[in-house]
Amino acid sequence: MKQKIIIISAIILLFTLVAFMAKDFFFSKPDNTNPYAFDLNNIRTADTAKAVYTETQQIKTTLEEIHGIATDNSGKIYISGKDGIEVFDPSGKSSSKLKIAGIAQSISVSGNGDIFLGMQDHIEIWNTSGKQASKWASFGPDAVITSIAVKGNDVFIADAGQKVVYRCDLKGNLINKIGLKDPATGVPGFIIPSPYFDLGISKDGNLWVVNPGRHSFEKYTFDGALITTWNKASMSMEGFCGCCNPSNFAFLNDSLFVTSEKAVERVKIYNTDGTFLSIVATPDQFEAGTKGLDLAVDKKSRILVLDPVKMLIRIFEPKK
Repeated sequence: MKQKIIIISAIILLFTLVAFMAKDFFFSKPDNTNPYAFDLNNIRTADTAKAVYTETQQIKTTLEEIHGIATDNSGKIYISGKDGIEVFDPSGKSSSKLKIAGIAQSISVSGNGDIFLGMQDHIEIWNTSGKQASKWASFGPDAVITSIAVKGNDVFIADAGQKVVYRCDLKGNLINKIGLKDPATGVPGFIIPSPYFDLGISKDGNLWVVNPGRHSFEKYTFDGALITTWNKASMSMEGFCGCCNPSNFAFLNDSLFVTSEKAVERVKIYNTDGTFLSIVATPDQFEAGTKGLDLAVDKKSRILVLDPVKMLIRIFEPKK
């Protein structure tokens, strides 16, 4: 009798297990969510009420594509893109349009008004009358020039393809390379998963370079010695997330950084020690997926944001 009870109990248990397995196999919906993925939608909507700047003006460009923005000492705004450069006066009125051959991914205007263009693998220098003053030799077939800064007789060029910064003279002669990995001097080497690699020269005469794969800023002497670095890798508003951010930056009153990001489209302000200060523009102000929010700051300390999706120069000022 006892043996019969055990057999019956075992059969019932077996049928129960089969029933659960059949239900799970035939009726359950698979969970395809990635437990390690972060929710960009939550991040994109978290910052919308925290901006301390407001958009005060939009300037429509007439270029077919736009990639770079710069200002000069008089406050003029320069836009580089496909087959041209467009120049606007400080009020936003188009004052001239220069025709070039190819796509200028980056632009910088020197103190004497020369226009430096990053043309994939080389640099071209143009004057304001629309004539090419010089064309430098290629930096190599793998070069991807993403940023240029000019200080006196020195020209600094960020090459995202070869993960290095070049220091050249005004004729294009290489003086030295900056940022190559060197454990002996503490230079970590640039990590650049995508073609966003920005640099700038502060008024105190130091070179700042974004190391986007490390979510960090690195400060160098012109000779390439690493002075200091700060890092803000975080999912919070105060930090940079994703594969490689910030994508672009500019100096505000020399003591502050203005930064832009991709994946989470926003513009923020940091102190030079990496302290987060405020948000300028929130993700909901841009089309989702917008990349290449290049930045400039004019003489009035207005923040100029290049929006390559809406084909606009968007101007932001502090809220009153």
